[in-house]
Amino acid sequence: MDARTLTPRYSVTPQISVEDIPAIVDAGFTTVICNRPDAEVPPSHQAATIRAAVEAAGLTFLELPLTHQTMTPENVAQQRAWIDGAEGPILAYCASGTRCSVVWSLGQVGDQSVEAIMETTRNAGYDLSGLRPTLEAIAG
Repeated sequence: MDARTLTPRYSVTPQISVEDIPAIVDAGFTTVICNRPDAEVPPSHQAATIRAAVEAAGLTFLELPLTHQTMTPENVAQQRAWIDGAEGPILAYCASGTRCSVVWSLGQVGDQSVEAIMETTRNAGYDLSGLRPTLEAIAG
């Protein structure tokens, strides 16, 4: 696990495995969000396998597979609702953590300036400069 903090309540990481669950628990996360479609990974890393391990450890597991095509306003709103409604720190994962950062960024427009969003993701190691025009357009 390579958790990168965007906010005190939301961190992102590349693909996790069952073996990462003890470290996730030790880090204090209470919810894990899978943003990676099962078609991208072998069965050992698909959502059902990770869900079973996460839930066995007493954590909440949520699944919202995202691609460029499914990064819709509805899915952005769903991820934001999960973040806002979680009872503790969240760890979201995908292939590299980028999609989890993008969906968070899109959900922050209107609450934070585009520059603040870009700085947060940049500080976490994600260059989302290509997303800036979209964020600016949404911010209007």
